[in-house]
Amino acid sequence: MLTVDFSRFPLAPGDRVLDLGCGAGRHAFECYRRGARVVALDQNGEEIREVAKWFAAMKEAGEAPEGATATAMEGDALALPFPDESFDVVIISEVMEHIPDDKGVLAEMVRVLKPGGRIAVTVPRYGPEKVCWALSDAYHEVEGGHIRIYRAEELLAKMRGAGLKPYGTHHAHALHSPYWWLKCAFGVDNDKALPVRAYHKLLVWDIMKKPLATRVAEQALNPLIGKSFVAYATKPHLPRLDTAGTAGTADTDHKADAAHTADAAEAAAR
Repeated sequence: MLTVDFSRFPLAPGDRVLDLGCGAGRHAFECYRRGARVVALDQNGEEIREVAKWFAAMKEAGEAPEGATATAMEGDALALPFPDESFDVVIISEVMEHIPDDKGVLAEMVRVLKPGGRIAVTVPRYGPEKVCWALSDAYHEVEGGHIRIYRAEELLAKMRGAGLKPYGTHHAHALHSPYWWLKCAFGVDNDKALPVRAYHKLLVWDIMKKPLATRVAEQALNPLIGKSFVAYATKPHLPRLDTAGTAGTADTDHKADAAHTADAAEAAAR
């Protein structure tokens, strides 16, 4: 189940991709299938070990194109172990709502992103998330739980403040909002409640079968109750003065350094 829409967030074979706070690896796996050079990073060592196993299984099964690479590693989102301008693409999905210093995370992502690079940020949407918080304290008052609810413009303003240029937004996973409302109403740890079990079966069926009826329904409902808010942005090229004293861009310098920074980042990920 992908939250990032790759038709709005183009990815080219060979792109260096950082999936920050990768969790179980869903976006990292998709980038690997598309031929990217992927680093999946998370602070949860158990999840990272599972992601590494899946990367190996995908390679063995021939799911990744020639030239694609994938590395899974533990790391701190506030102190990324990569040189400046190491990645063409950064994805951070359903992570920032957990981190007190969200501005610090944005700053680190911008630091490791190349000028002209693309970033995708997804967070729980304000309305559906407020319902969850109202129904259950246990939903968010847990160690490592959600500490804030973003309004769309608040997140976009923080992205702009970090030096990014947003270019598109949308909502995703409308069918998942009622599931979480049921979970909160019946107890977030009570998976045996009949409404929760029944709706979970519906979601699994939808994910596995992708029937037209639910696809159309979700597309229609996403603007209303989509569970996730997704924002896309680029890192602008910084102007510089050339030897003649006129303003230009650092394109040439960045292209010359591209191979070096990519190799350095890959070495740091090993």
